[in-house]
Amino acid sequence: MIRDGYVARWLGREFEAVPGADGDVRLYTPEPTDGFEELRPGRYRRVVPASEIEDLRYVRTVCTWRGEPFIVVGEHESWLRVEYAGGRAPVAERLGLDRIDHGVWQAWAPRHEVLDVREELV
Repeated sequence: MIRDGYVARWLGREFEAVPGADGDVRLYTPEPTDGFEELRPGRYRRVVPASEIEDLRYVRTVCTWRGEPFIVVGEHESWLRVEYAGGRAPVAERLGLDRIDHGVWQAWAPRHEVLDVREELV
């Protein structure tokens, strides 16, 4: 599973989360859960005060591709969408990456070429 976003621990369970500027945290789950409202099939939400959250962290999936560090930002079938995390434009250009924005370089990488896929707490 590729994750890139906040996760919160609430009542001993981990949820996908979005902290709000209002001091609340929105928790999400793919299955019906007591106290969660259905937003659409497979997506349920509950808003809880930040004071009730046991832990809130940002998790992202990182990897190595062609010997360089990347963040995994998406996936489709046997491909991973990777974003270069090395910060060196000449390396990104040498790798043939697509320039998305200033300093942002991405590519579709065959999953079998991507090494050391792991989650990192930020």
